[in-house]
Amino acid sequence: MSNTIWIIVWVVVVGGVFGWLWKTGQLARFAAYVALTREELRKCTWPSIEELKGSTVVVAISILLLGGFTVAVDFVFTKLVLLLT
Repeated sequence: MSNTIWIIVWVVVVGGVFGWLWKTGQLARFAAYVALTREELRKCTWPSIEELKGSTVVVAISILLLGGFTVAVDFVFTKLVLLLT
């Protein structure tokens, strides 16, 4: 019985929020936003598979280099701090 009451309460709450959004025009604004977003995405040029693979390799190499640099600098500073203390 308790679960039924909670379900009814949630249905009323969600229905109330939906009604309020509809009355204030928020649903129409959201629908217009989605339509404009889809229109803009149709104008986009998407990379080919080869371009995507090349970009992924560049990003992976950059991350590895930056990570290695960070580890090296951290190691050097740690040794300097230990040397000075």
